Amino acid sequence: MKATPSTVLSPRETAFLVRQRVARLATADASGVPHNVPVCFAHDGRDLYVALDEKPKDVPATRLKRVRNVLENPNVTLVADRYSEDWSLLAFLMVRGRAEILEPETDEHRAAVRLLRGKYHQYENMRIEENPVIAVRPERAASWGALDASPGGGRPLLDGVRGRRSVREYLPLEVPESVVDEVLEAARWAPSPHGRQPWRFAVVTRRETKKHLADAMGEEWRRNLKMDGKDAEVVEKRLKGSRRRLLDAPVLVLLCLFLENLDDYPDETRQANETMMAVQSLGAAAQNALLAAYDLGLDAGWMCAPLFCPEKVVEALGLDTSLVPHALLTLGYAAGDPPKRRSRRPLDELVVYRER
Repeated sequence: MKATPSTVLSPRETAFLVRQRVARLATADASGVPHNVPVCFAHDGRDLYVALDEKPKDVPATRLKRVRNVLENPNVTLVADRYSEDWSLLAFLMVRGRAEILEPETDEHRAAVRLLRGKYHQYENMRIEENPVIAVRPERAASWGALDASPGGGRPLLDGVRGRRSVREYLPLEVPESVVDEVLEAARWAPSPHGRQPWRFAVVTRRETKKHLADAMGEEWRRNLKMDGKDAEVVEKRLKGSRRRLLDAPVLVLLCLFLENLDDYPDETRQANETMMAVQSLGAAAQNALLAAYDLGLDAGWMCAPLFCPEKVVEALGLDTSLVPHALLTLGYAAGDPPKRRSRRPLDELVVYRER
């Protein structure tokens, strides 16, 4: 389900809202007695959706106070805010509107569940599809403060490492250029051989450029898949999926290897190792970018397609031939369930030598 952009929230307000992980939902009963609770929520660019999850409760989801209030009085307020000891970073957004209860097995309920699972990986293993969802239809919005500032929040690094996941479907919401720059700033600080930073980044946001790039790579993808013996139907299905990932992602970041500033060696072995160090550092830059994107409230994916057709990519974007495209990072806000994350081997299986 692709929602039309909100006419109530400005682009800045929308960008701030989708980056927040928690908000406060205020409801009132028929007599006006208020009730306010923190909630996890998702925003599709127009409406907001609040899950009724599996946290232990003494009553069924349909008997929760916020649900009973909505049924009696649909007028609600949702507030998302950021506090910082640096008061120049304070910000809040208040959205007023009317709420309704979405019952399971309806199209909008299913779309809302996909959206919520796309934002919160914890919902992947919860049966939130069995409970109703609160939908909020915004009617008015008021905001204040540094909406464009980084969310920050001091989230521990391991939280980002474990929480990050690869996303293939994005909402049609613009990602602020300042946020993209913060992602690239994190990549810039990756370790590299001799501190030479042997990589360059190309940022693509225009749909016509994405289409040109997808067309150029599609020719090579089709040829490679046919070489693998794939039948025509499978080839076209996979090409369609890859093309959609490129066109629908709000931002593409092309990661290119740049070897001209590295050390020169007279023997092939050391020169190959020098190149390998550069490739390793490119992976570190990509990981920095992915973790920064997660910390900033973005979702991301990693595509290795440029590695198989670097000349086509260079030609499509008019890049310098000294650049060697290796990967594409897609950036945006998840529109639905990401693919189920692959299980990780236990640590004891991965540590092959340890001195005690």
